[in-house]
Amino acid sequence: MNMSSRETTHSVTHFILLGFSSSPEMQLLYFGLFSAAYILTLMGNTAIVCAVRWDQRLHTPMYIFLGNFSFLEICYVTTTVPNMLANFLSSSKSISFVSCFAQFYFFFSFGCDEGFYLCIMAFDRSLAICRPLHYPRIMTKELYTGLVIFGWSCGFILFLTPVVLISQLPFCNPNIIDHFMCDPVPLMMLSCSEDITTQLIYSAFNAVFMTGTFLFILCSYALVILAVLRMPSPASKRKAFSTCVSHLAVVILFFGSVMVMHVSPGSGHPVKVQKIVTLFYSVITPLCNPLIYSLRNNEMKAALKKVFGAEISVLKT
Repeated sequence: MNMSSRETTHSVTHFILLGFSSSPEMQLLYFGLFSAAYILTLMGNTAIVCAVRWDQRLHTPMYIFLGNFSFLEICYVTTTVPNMLANFLSSSKSISFVSCFAQFYFFFSFGCDEGFYLCIMAFDRSLAICRPLHYPRIMTKELYTGLVIFGWSCGFILFLTPVVLISQLPFCNPNIIDHFMCDPVPLMMLSCSEDITTQLIYSAFNAVFMTGTFLFILCSYALVILAVLRMPSPASKRKAFSTCVSHLAVVILFFGSVMVMHVSPGSGHPVKVQKIVTLFYSVITPLCNPLIYSLRNNEMKAALKKVFGAEISVLKT
């Protein structure tokens, strides 16, 4: 019996991603819509990265963190969307076992890094507003460089454990995932044996990470609000709040959708709801972030005009 189970397990060499099941005409429509969203996401986030890189006025910790966050968004959306677009035009919709878990690992590692970067950006804003006179002395080049490295590396280190645990589960036929990506919840549902320990570790990991980072951001902005309320000038209050509005909007978009899905995975969310919510934080949020930061920030708008205005002038001549 054990030998038969092992043979069944080893026979699963690939998975089928059902994606958004519909007619061929709708598949082509989805391909066009998500291709446009992906291209706009790349263009918007690349514009912010270039503006931060080329405009000397943006060589400050706040914009360095923003530039890294935008580059992180490019990596994040690229882990899933190209494969999803290919599946819209494919009849097989298959993904190998290794590729599936590689997508799982990189998508959620980049997602964790986004959470850490949102914490870093909240810490930077609270430090700048609550302790403005000490900010240059505290936020040294060594500190913000260390924070940049921390933001990029933590997700990859932390997410090794759940990925390794889930990849070691015995998988049996059928190998069909009713999703557009290798999400861990439907993956665990395909396992031959119900491993409660792995499910609990995965759920606890997500709950601790999401609530921990979100509470850190809330505490940071509570300190910001208290500091702003003590400011005597209404103009100073408006300026302080304006530097935080964009970041808060991104925090709400990111954590609002992610917490719905991953604090309590498998808690009765319908499959269609899972897909829509995952689509929101994996495609829509990275598309909106450049718009939020560029439209709400005068310095970023000026830098984008300067950098890309100069590029257009060069091309014309």
